[in-house]
Amino acid sequence: MGCSLLAIAYIDGYFSPLEREMLDRVTKIWNYSETEIEKLLEEAKSFGQVKRIYGDLEKYELSFGARLLKGTDAILSRGIIDNLAKVAPGNVGRKIEKLRKEILLSGPDYDRAIQKCKSIAAEDYKYAENSLKSTYYALDNLAKNIEKATEAIQKETSSKGQANTAKEVAKQLESTRNLLSTETLKELEGVHESLRAKERALKHFSIAFIGKTKAGKSTLHAIITGDGWDAIGVGKQRTTRFNRVYEWKNIRIIDTPGIGAPGGKSDEEIAESIIEESDVICYVVTNDSIQETEFKFLQLLKQKAKPLIILLNVKNNLRDTRRFEHFLKDSDKLFVMDSTSGLGGHIERIRRYAKQYYANDYFDIIPVMLLAAQMSHEAEHQQHKDKLFKASRIQNFLDAIRVSLVEHGVIRRSQTLLGSTVGAIEEPNKWVTEQVQAYQNLTDNLKNMHDKFQEGITKASRDNHEYLIQQIKTVFKDAFDTIQPFAEENWDADENQLKAKWENRLRTLKFQDRLNNAFEESSRKFNHEVEEILEEIGTELQIVAKLEAGSFKLNEQDRIIFKDMLRIGGNLLGIAGAFAIFIAPPVGIFLGIAGTVLSVISNFLKSKEQKRREAVENIRNSLNNQLEDYQQKMLTKAKEEFSKYCDAVAVNINNYFDELIQGIKKISEQLVKAKTQLDSSANYLNRAYAKRIIDWCFDKYEPLTDEGIIKTISKVQRDFGRSIKIITKSELQFKKSQETINRVLQEDVYIISRESTQ
Repeated sequence: MGCSLLAIAYIDGYFSPLEREMLDRVTKIWNYSETEIEKLLEEAKSFGQVKRIYGDLEKYELSFGARLLKGTDAILSRGIIDNLAKVAPGNVGRKIEKLRKEILLSGPDYDRAIQKCKSIAAEDYKYAENSLKSTYYALDNLAKNIEKATEAIQKETSSKGQANTAKEVAKQLESTRNLLSTETLKELEGVHESLRAKERALKHFSIAFIGKTKAGKSTLHAIITGDGWDAIGVGKQRTTRFNRVYEWKNIRIIDTPGIGAPGGKSDEEIAESIIEESDVICYVVTNDSIQETEFKFLQLLKQKAKPLIILLNVKNNLRDTRRFEHFLKDSDKLFVMDSTSGLGGHIERIRRYAKQYYANDYFDIIPVMLLAAQMSHEAEHQQHKDKLFKASRIQNFLDAIRVSLVEHGVIRRSQTLLGSTVGAIEEPNKWVTEQVQAYQNLTDNLKNMHDKFQEGITKASRDNHEYLIQQIKTVFKDAFDTIQPFAEENWDADENQLKAKWENRLRTLKFQDRLNNAFEESSRKFNHEVEEILEEIGTELQIVAKLEAGSFKLNEQDRIIFKDMLRIGGNLLGIAGAFAIFIAPPVGIFLGIAGTVLSVISNFLKSKEQKRREAVENIRNSLNNQLEDYQQKMLTKAKEEFSKYCDAVAVNINNYFDELIQGIKKISEQLVKAKTQLDSSANYLNRAYAKRIIDWCFDKYEPLTDEGIIKTISKVQRDFGRSIKIITKSELQFKKSQETINRVLQEDVYIISRESTQ
């Protein structure tokens, strides 16, 4: 018991007269001699003050008082020491509480847990490092292989002489390559940052405090670390803008900016900066503001597969004198669970939101009153400090930390270095998987649209050919209709006059111009219909892309890829080779008319009327025959030339579709290859994590090796952050219950043997 008193006296390195007076009283009861007392005091004095080390944890030692108290705890009950704190004068009780926190993470259980954590972390880190490096190389190779594939496509299309097509396809694939490369670099940086986080997490058991601004995290940080009290108090504003890290006895306490604090980081930035390297997340909420939006942040935690403790800060204005008095009389009233005004409803709501956003509610919810703990450190409340600190129930949280480390520290370390590291692979893997699906869908849709284009251009060619033929026949009909009156008007003209007048008549009819216009109009009409087909196809593909963007949650860059790939319309008519709109050949139907007329005129034996009739008939027949022959040639020529034109457009656009489809398929092949590598990396880690879970369930430890994993684990199926199904190679009987396994790992864990699945 004397050791306990010395521990109390020298907690702060100063032995006050009041403390000496108390010691004299008590030692008289136990018959200690003056010499024995002085000897013990000199020995205690030589140990100096309590040491608090923030840097090199290996050099940390407990203070003399803490070591003495730690020793007496093995002999005396906590109750005796607690009763001593109650009757001791001055700040003795407060010093005992400080000792309690100092020895919280000490003792053989703690030392063994730390050593196990160190051993396991070193082994697990090698697996995490290998997997993350493999992931990095897979993404790096993806960017390089896509670049090689697009370059090969450009060379291939150019060598085929499809210069226009190659140029357009190159534009499309260049855009795709650049955007995929940009996104790949982003994913690479994420993997690299994850690896750095695992390095930072290697030597410490890390606990991160997260919560919205003014939830009480700064107070909690001050309670745990003893720092920062000057920034907390009546009317003082929380000023944390960056993560603050406090290291103590192989533990790191990471305090984050408040979610929603002015100038603070976003939820995602906070998650990226500290969740990766944390073993446990302490999420601080208040009973006066439990809103659904507050718990959406838990989705980020679940995406990182991080175990969670929810600290429910019970807010009550103890600064009000009457409330303070009521609280001191009955502090338990604020922690009642089953009353209408109690915490039961708040906890029920927390669990409901957690199931929605965190997938389960296996975590602990620890109600505390941080204001009471804060006030226990304030000078004006020193007479009630012990009661305030105890009433705050902060000790329950401190005990939860000890349990997390001493009892579950080993599996928590494996969760951080193996289990959650899979998330760093899942993130790029999810993106690659979405790209694989999107590009495969795009390929299928392009094939369908290509078929649709074939049908559309065939119909457009047929319809516009019929339109051209009809227009040509209309022009010739007008010419045929004018032959009779022309012959009657010019039956007695000589050869030169007849030829000149017929050419003039055709000009009056705008015969050649109308033929040319027929060809031009049918070409333009065909072009317009092809543009409409392509625009319709482009619109449909963009609609598909938008739908896919909704299904796969593609980012803006992905949507740009689709937009650039699908800008098919008027530009593609340029791919057709910039064909000039063809025109009708010139008229040449005048030979033979003059000879026929002259033979009629030279017949002197016939009357003038007879000569006129015969001349008209001969002119009409000659022009009809020549016009019919010319019409037939024109129709044949129109069919040939128009078909050539349509085919040229179709061939070039078909080439575009074919080359684009082949290019996308080659990109898709590289994405599939990368996905296979990422799946392998994730499976590698999942199997290692599964082996750690199996060992933990047996309360045993053995070095993590590939041979041990292969010998034990048959297969792992994981819905990351939600459930893990482990198929073992033999039937196993565990020491832990299913409920304990789920609660500690905070996932639904299914462990079955391979034999039972067959």
